[in-house]
Amino acid sequence: MANHASARKRIRRNNKRAIINSMRKSRIRTFVKKVELAIEQNDAKAAEAAYKAAKPEMMRGVSKGVFEKKAVSRKLSRLSGRIKALK
Repeated sequence: MANHASARKRIRRNNKRAIINSMRKSRIRTFVKKVELAIEQNDAKAAEAAYKAAKPEMMRGVSKGVFEKKAVSRKLSRLSGRIKALK
């Protein structure tokens, strides 16, 4: 258990941030899942629209420190490649 007021405050802050970060991760996963679902259904237009919606969300996750930049860039690259293969 924390002995200092600053340590107690840090624990409270970390718990709040963990909740917010888990919500961000879940939201981003949902956007990615929509892209992958459209790709599986061979719907290039829907996949492209879902990709355009997912890209800023994923990059926002990078700027907020939820995901690593290179990991998100790799994922976006692979998704765009799969969309191009549909066309």
